[in-house]
Amino acid sequence: MISPTLRARLTRIALGVVVGGAAVAVVAYVALNRRGPRTKYIPQEVPQVLGVQTPNLQGAIAVRIDSAVKPTWVTPERWARVKKLYTIYENAPLWLEPAGVKDRAGALLKALESAPEHALRTDAYPLDSIRRVVLSPKIDSGATPQALADADVLLTAAYVGYASDMLMGQVDPRTVSQSWFIPAKISVVDSALARALEDTSMEQGLTAMAPQDSEYVLLKAAYAHFQKIVVGGGWTAIEHGVSPEELHARLANEGYMPDSVDADSLSNQITRALRQFQLRHGLDVDGKLGKATFAALNVPAAERLKQIGSNLERHRWLPRSLGSRYVYVNVPSFRLDAYDSGQRVLSMKVVVGAEFDGRATPVFSDSMRTVVFRPYWNVTPTIQKKEIVPKLVTDPEFLERNDMEFYNIGREQFIRQRPGPLNSLGLVKFLFPNDYNIYLHDTNQKELFATNARAVSHGCVRLERPAALAEFVLGWSKDSVRSAMNAGPNDRSIGLKQKVPVYIVYFTTYARDGQVYFGEDVYKRDEALKNRITAAAAP
Repeated sequence: MISPTLRARLTRIALGVVVGGAAVAVVAYVALNRRGPRTKYIPQEVPQVLGVQTPNLQGAIAVRIDSAVKPTWVTPERWARVKKLYTIYENAPLWLEPAGVKDRAGALLKALESAPEHALRTDAYPLDSIRRVVLSPKIDSGATPQALADADVLLTAAYVGYASDMLMGQVDPRTVSQSWFIPAKISVVDSALARALEDTSMEQGLTAMAPQDSEYVLLKAAYAHFQKIVVGGGWTAIEHGVSPEELHARLANEGYMPDSVDADSLSNQITRALRQFQLRHGLDVDGKLGKATFAALNVPAAERLKQIGSNLERHRWLPRSLGSRYVYVNVPSFRLDAYDSGQRVLSMKVVVGAEFDGRATPVFSDSMRTVVFRPYWNVTPTIQKKEIVPKLVTDPEFLERNDMEFYNIGREQFIRQRPGPLNSLGLVKFLFPNDYNIYLHDTNQKELFATNARAVSHGCVRLERPAALAEFVLGWSKDSVRSAMNAGPNDRSIGLKQKVPVYIVYFTTYARDGQVYFGEDVYKRDEALKNRITAAAAP
C-alpha cells in the first residue's frame, strides 16, 4: 500500500504546495486518487527483487538518480521527468519484479522494437543495452542493488523517451518549419506516464499511448503497405508513350488494379483505375494520363512511404482528444469537416491561403465564439497599402465600383467594404479570436470551388457552404440562417451559447471514408519533416 510518507507528499503536490508545476500535480493526482478495490500495479508493494530487499534497492536507485551522470541519449528535459517519476514512487523499482526482469520490461522492449511501425526512429535508444537487460539471464545471478538499480533506471529512461515520442511526437515542429502552433500539453504526458506504470497490463498501457483515432490507424496500415512495396523494389517510373501493359503494371503495383486483367477489358479498367488514383491524389478526375497525373504516378514509392510517416508524426502533435463537437480544417485537402459526438455531420470545400507573400494559413486551434451576419470587410493595413491604394492612383472609381468607403479611427483613415453581395467576406463570417487574424467566412467568388487547387486567399478560410456551418454552430434552422444572411441587419454579431473548438491542421496524407488520400503539399513543408523520419521509413 502507499506509505503515509508518500501519501502526505502526494497530497501536498496535488494541492500545489510542492514546487514543480501543474504537470507534477496532475501525475500526483492520478497516483493519489485510487478508488475502490486495488486493481493497479503499485511499485512500492514489490517486497524484494531477486533476494534484494526493496529498501536496499530504493537506496541504490536514489544514488543512481542523484548522480551527476545522466545517460548521454536522454535529454535534460526527459531526465528530469525520470527523476520526477522516481520521486513520486519513493525510488521503488518501476520495472523489476520479485523474479527479476520479466513481463513489464518485456512489454517495454516489445513496444520499442515496434516503434518503427509508427514511423518512429529508434536509433537514439540503446536498444542493444535494453535487450541485454531484458533478455540476458546474467542479471538474475548474483544481482546487486547497484546492478538492479542501473537496469531499472535504464528502462525508465527508455520508457519516458518512448512515451514522450508517442504522446507529443519525436520531432519538434518548430525545428522543421511547419508553422504549427498547436502546443503539446506536458501535463498529458506526465499523467499518461503514471497511469501506464500503474496498469496491471503494461502492454495495454503502452499501446494506448499511440493515437487511437481511426485516421491514425488507417495511416499506420498504409505505412505498412508501402513498406512492403518498397521492400519489393517499388515501382518503375513510367515514360511518355507508356504502353497499356506498363501502365497496368504501375497501377497494379500500388493496388489500384488486379495483377491479372483480361486483355479485352484492359483499357476500360485502366481508365477506372486512373480515375480512382486521381480521386485519391486530389487531381482532376477524368481518367486521362495528363501532366499532373503523370507526375503523381512517378513519385517513388519510398517518397510516398516517407510522406505517410511524416503525417503519422503530425498526428502525434495533435491533442489525443479534440472534443465531442468541433470544426476541423485540413489545408492540403482543401476541406472543412464538422463533428458532433465523434461523427462527421458536415463537410465542404474550402479556399485557403496562398503559398507566397506571407499568406499561408497557419496551423493552430482556438474556440469559435461569434458569428457575424452581413459583415463589413475591414481591409487590413497591408492589403490597403499594397493592393488598394495603388489601384486608386490609376482608377479613382475603384472604391465606388466595389462598394467600398473610407472610415476613420482616431486620426487614421482606413478602407472597408460595405455589407452585401459584393463583399469579399460574403454574407457571414465566423470568429475565433487568435494571434493570426484568421477566421472562416463566406465568399462572393463561388467559382473558386470548381478548381482542385484552392490556395488563393490572403490566409483566411473561405467556405463553400457557410449557411450550413452557421446552422451547425448556432443550432438555428435553415430559414433563420438564410434570413439573417439575406435580409437581416448589417454587421449583426451573434455570440455562441457554447464555444466550438476549431482546428486548422496540415496533413498531406490523410484518411477519409476508410481510404487513404494524398493531398498537395501546398506550402512545401513535407521535405524538412521527411528528412527527419528517414531512418524510421527505411524498411
